[in-house]
Parts: sequence; C-alpha cells; structure tokens
Amino acid sequence: MSIRGFTNRWTFRRKLNLLVGVPLTVVAVLLAYLITDQVGRSSDASDAARLVRDSSEVATLVDRLEAEHQQAILLSVRHEATNDGGTPSQSAYRDAQVAVDRQVEQVRKAFGGRLPAEEAQALKEIDGLESLRNTVEQDYLPADNIDPAYTSAAKALIDGLGLDRNAALAATFTGNLLDSLLRADAAHSAFETGVFSATTGDSNALIEFIGAIGSYDEYTHQADRFSRFATDAQADRLAGIEHNNAQAVINEQYAELQIDPSSLQAGSPSEIREAFRTAFDSYPSYRKQASVRLGITTSLIDQIADRADAASTDALHNAVLLLGLALLGFLLWFALSVAVRRSVVRPVQALTGAAREVADVAQRELARVAADDAEDDAPPRLGEVPVTARDEIGDLAEAFNHVQTTAVALLQRQVLSRRNVAEMFGNVGRRVSNLTSRQLALIDAVERGETDPELLERLYSIDHIAVRLRRNADSLMLLAGIREIGVGSGPTALTNVVRAALGQIEGFRRVQLQARSEVMVEPDVIGDLTLMVAELVENAVSFSPEGSPVEVTVQNAPEGAVIVVADHGLGMSADRLAEENARLVRRERLDLVPTKVLGLFVVGTLARRWEISVVLTRTAGGGVTAEVTLPSSLLLPAAAVAAPTATTPAVEHTDSGPRPASDDPTGPLPRRIPRREASDETPLIPAARSGEPPATGSPGASRPLRRRVRGATLHTTTGAVAAPVVRQEARPADAEAVRSSLDEFEAAVERAHRDTGTHNVVVPEAPPTPQDQNHLPEGAEQ
Repeated sequence: MSIRGFTNRWTFRRKLNLLVGVPLTVVAVLLAYLITDQVGRSSDASDAARLVRDSSEVATLVDRLEAEHQQAILLSVRHEATNDGGTPSQSAYRDAQVAVDRQVEQVRKAFGGRLPAEEAQALKEIDGLESLRNTVEQDYLPADNIDPAYTSAAKALIDGLGLDRNAALAATFTGNLLDSLLRADAAHSAFETGVFSATTGDSNALIEFIGAIGSYDEYTHQADRFSRFATDAQADRLAGIEHNNAQAVINEQYAELQIDPSSLQAGSPSEIREAFRTAFDSYPSYRKQASVRLGITTSLIDQIADRADAASTDALHNAVLLLGLALLGFLLWFALSVAVRRSVVRPVQALTGAAREVADVAQRELARVAADDAEDDAPPRLGEVPVTARDEIGDLAEAFNHVQTTAVALLQRQVLSRRNVAEMFGNVGRRVSNLTSRQLALIDAVERGETDPELLERLYSIDHIAVRLRRNADSLMLLAGIREIGVGSGPTALTNVVRAALGQIEGFRRVQLQARSEVMVEPDVIGDLTLMVAELVENAVSFSPEGSPVEVTVQNAPEGAVIVVADHGLGMSADRLAEENARLVRRERLDLVPTKVLGLFVVGTLARRWEISVVLTRTAGGGVTAEVTLPSSLLLPAAAVAAPTATTPAVEHTDSGPRPASDDPTGPLPRRIPRREASDETPLIPAARSGEPPATGSPGASRPLRRRVRGATLHTTTGAVAAPVVRQEARPADAEAVRSSLDEFEAAVERAHRDTGTHNVVVPEAPPTPQDQNHLPEGAEQ
C-alpha cells in the first residue's frame, strides 16, 4: 500500500498530530542524546575525580617504595663498610618494608573493586620484592642490582593506573595532567635516591650518579609536560620541589658530584666508611625533601581532583539545565501545537458538524418525502458556521455557509414545488370528480327515458366508465393528500363493502365472491376500504387470462377479518413480489415511484393510513394472491344480516350500496342506482337477479333496490329474449413458460436497440415482468 493510500485512511487530527509529533520526537531524541551525553560526562568526571583522589595513595606508595630503596642502599653499603663478618642493624630497612606493605593494603582498600588489573599486577610485583629484601639483609648487594627492582616497581605502579589511556580522563586532560605529575614525582624521587647512593662511596657510585642524571632529565621532561596541562599556579606549585632547604642540600651534593665523577668510588674500607658517614649525616635532608615533595604532589593531586569534581558538577548542571530548557521548550511547543491544531481542527469540526446537520436535515427531508401522509413543513433554518480564521479553512467555512444558504433555498423551492404539485393533483381530482358526478346525473336522465336495449347497453358502458373515472379521481385526490370522510353514513357489512368495490371494476363477471364473515365495518373506513379492494381486484382481473376466474374471499381471522383476492395469471417473480411488498409497507410519495404502480401505491397509502396489513404472495399454479387483514379496531360486531356462504356472483355499484349482478355472464354491465333512488336503510343482500320482482311480504320487499334490467322493457314489448352467448373455457397456460418467453423477447429487443444505437430510452435495472403492461384499461394501473 502506498504512503498516500495509507495516510488517506487517517483522520485530520491524526495527520496534524503526525506533523507535530514527528519533529517533536526528533528534537526530543536529540535533546535526550545531549542530556545523556552530559550526564555521562558528569559521571565520567566524577569517576575521574575519585580516581585522582585515590591516586594520591599510589603517590604515597611510590614515595614509601623509594624510602625502602634508599634504606636498601644504606644497608648494602653498611655490609661493605664493616666487612668484619658482622651484621649491621636492619631495623630501619624493615620499618621501610612495613611502611610499604601497609601502603599497598591502603591502595587496595582505596580502589576496592575499581582497582585496575594492571595496578593489581603492579602491587603483586611489590610483594615479589621479598627475595630481594632477604638478599639485601643477608649480605652486600651492589646498588646497580638493587635499583632496577625498585625503579621497575615504582614505574609499574604509575603505569597500572592507565591515566594516559583513560577515555573519561582524556576529555578534560586530567589523565595527562595526573600522569605527568606522578611521573615527575617518581623521577625526582629516583633522582634523590641516585644522588644519595652516589655519595655513599659505593663501588657503583659512578653508575648511581649517571642514573641520577637520567632521573633528573626525566623529571624535567615530566614537569614541562605537566606545565602544558596545568595552570600557572599549579606549575609554580610543582616547581616548589626544587626550591626548599632540603633540596638545596641535595643540589649542593649533586653539584659536588659533578666536579669529579671519577673520584666518587672510595678506594678503601676507611674511605667507604667516611663517605657512608657523610651520606648518612645528610640523609635527614633527603627524608625532609621526600616529605616536601610528597606534600606538593598530594596538594596538586587534590587540586586536580577538585578540577575533575568541578567538571562533573558542570556537566551535571549542564544536563539539568538542558533538561529544563528541553522541558520548557517542549511545553511551549506543545502549547503552540495545541493552539495551532485547535485553530485548524475546530473550524474543521465545526464544518463537519454543520455538514452532518445538513445531512441529517436531508435525511429527515428524504424520510418526510417518502412519507405519503406527511405534511410539507417549512424548511429548517441552518445556523451559519462561524468563520474564526482568515485562512483557507475560513474560506472553506464561508463557502460552506454559501452552500447551506443554497441548500435551504433549494429545499424551500422543493417544498413549494411539492405543495404546488399536490394542490394541482387535488384540483384536478376535484374537477374530475365533479365532472363525473355531473356526467352520471346526465346518464341517469337519459337512461330513464330510453327503452332501446342496444342504446341502454351503451349507456351502461358509459355509466360504468364514469364510475371508474370517478374512482381514478378519488385516487388522484388521495395522492394529493386530500382526505374525505363520508358524512351521515352508518356501519356496513364487510361483504357489502367488497361488493361495492366489485361494482367499480370492468371485469366483474369473472369475479367469484365467497362471503364467510358477518362483521361490520366502521363508517370512516368504508370509502377507503372500497377503493383499496377495487384497486386489488382491478389488478387481478387485468393481469389474468380472460377465461380464468378471480376469487375474492371474505372471512374472519383471529386479529380481525381477511379479504383474499386471488388470480390465476402469469404472476410475479420472487424479487418483484418482495419489491411490491416492501413498497406496500414503506412510506413513499408519488414523485419517488413510477406511475405504473399507481394502484399498489394507492393500496399501500390506504393500508398505512388505517394500519391494514396487505401481503402479496404467489397463487398455486400461477398468479398473485393479495391478502388484506383488517384489524379489529376497524370492525364492529356482526349485524342482523345473513352472510352468504356459497359462491355468489359479482355485484354492481350503487351510490347508496352494493347490488347483486346478474347470474348470466353475458348479461349487461352492473347498473349504478342514482342517489335519489337509493335506499336510506341498511343495505340488504337480495337474491340473484331475475326478471320478476320479489314477492310481496317477503323480507326486504317493502323497499327493494331499484335498478334497470337489460331487456326488461323489451320483454313486455317484443317478448324477445336474448340468447346467451356460450363462451369456451380458456385452456390454462404455463405461467413460467410464458414469463420466460416474454423475458427473452424483451432482452432480444433491448439488445437490438443497443446494437443499432437507436435506443435512447434509459434501460431499467431489471426487465419488467408480465405484470407491468404498457397499455392497461383505464383505472387498472397498479
């Protein structure tokens, strides 16, 4: 996945956090590195200071080792001076050895676990001087055999510290400073020992004098090296080794040795004893010089340690200061980042909230548009998004405010347009209803004075078409949101309501009504229920073969009553059934659905208005079955009427109630009785149509429903009886085969249009089923 695709999935807030967080993290890492470095330097400087302070114990050990070296030379010279087989006193030499051994333990104690390996090895070399000590104590040993052991041990002590190789000390030159100081002290101590040994008159006096010269040169070199790293005060302090009374005595003897080096070696035992006495008399000056030298060295070591401590403290202060500045900078950066992010995120959130509000308003508007019974309210007033900045987001906020204003204007125009369309539908419906009422009145007037059967048949057809036209006008007013409730009407039997609905369709002869219910219907729902059943039966008749019956059953149900309308046509596919059932349940407006489903649209509207359940299913063998379930809240207990249980023919429609149709399938269209001739009593269920009036005194004979019977006048004038037309029963068709053939034909036509490029009509998502006919009888559209 590309970086762009990855970041596109992030929220705006996360992107801003990334822009701020990455540089902040980098800076934090750099600051952490610097702080860690300063802390490391502080720790190294602290370790260096501790090492420097501990090195003073090493300097003391070097001094004690040189003191033992001098005592070893004195003891050896005594062995040579006496030469009488006696043993000179060894107490001073042994005291020097004890002092060395104690100082070795002190060095180990001072360093503890931090003792370098090389230093530990150097301390072991000192322990290895025991054989040399025993030899010196027993007999004479030349000085040139004594010097290498002690000189090597002193040098190993300084080398074992590794001051010139310590990285922690090298950063502040402390290692070089301390190393040069210790080596200068050891070199001057060796110089003192060499001068003292040369004055004893030993047989190796000349060699010792030459060694003293070399040691002094080494001291001069290390002193110069020390001066390069030390301050002037420290350099002057080190030079104090050469400027004191004890050193003056040593310098004087050194000058005398330089006059005639060849005379340094004594020729006889007496000369050796004389030279030894002279050297021994001056020995206190050597010890005093050693004390002065050690004091100067120790004081300089303390200064170097203080310098290292200061470096450690400075490094620690720098780390703390850097940490404080980093925290302060982080807080300032964080505050600035929060302020900048808020200046960006808050307007975006405000825009998002406004957009969601507009989306919610649009969703509510769509829901209100889909609600066929909802009233058109005034469009909402959307608050403007505050423009808090004069940047690109501010420009976006201004543009969004303009979009909101435009959207509100569009909603206002849509509401006004919808209201105007509804009002237009209502006006058209009222006009058509008024015109059909006037037309029916004129037809009634013509029918009363006409006796010609053929002309009466035509008048009946016109009368029936006018009734259907008025039903369409009622549907149109329903779509416009006009709700008219009959005034002065009473409860009616459900079967009579169904018969009244059957009187409003053209193919009433094919309808077989099975009335198995005696319930009564509330007056308010009679008109809408009649229109609903008429639309369902009209669809059943229109979309089924000519010779197939349409079965209408009225029966009781646990939750109320059920009207079942079943046809035996081609039916609908499962998807189409699901779609139409969903349309019956959901709330829609006419401007959201095609006019081909006008009938089911009216049914769904009325069903939702009265909470009536309408479900479409497949009829066994082909066709569609509509099941209308009326809740008990719309029904009354059964009236004193006899509900027919046998199959009865369809009925004709009257202005005052239903009336039975003729048993003859070839008879005339059912006749509408004008309001002025209609009975004001509760509609009866008379016997089937016949040419003779009911007998006097029979039930219902007091005020029979008046109607014209086709050919009734001709029966008295001509006596001719119209021969019934015998119709052949239509062979049942294979619904699945016919529907498959239609689908293949429509698909072939569509491919032909697409291949030739002459088809400019938008192709629907799915081909219409045989139920979607383009040319249906007027008023039969779904």
